Amino acid sequence: MPSSIERDQVLKLVEGGAQIVEVLPSEEYNEEHLRGAINIPLRVLTRETTSRLDPAEPVVTYCYDYQ
Repeated sequence: MPSSIERDQVLKLVEGGAQIVEVLPSEEYNEEHLRGAINIPLRVLTRETTSRLDPAEPVVTYCYDYQ
């Protein structure tokens, strides 16, 4: 179930092995992204495109919005 979390919680999850998914378009991901982040653009986010994620580990999904 998706939920919003604070920065400190994200850091703890990442330290514990959470998977980071960046949902911006590939061009923007290629310009800059968090180290270790996996790019799965929101427009192609499906069961098939997320199949490479480990279902036993938490997933942190993020998108940097310039607005």
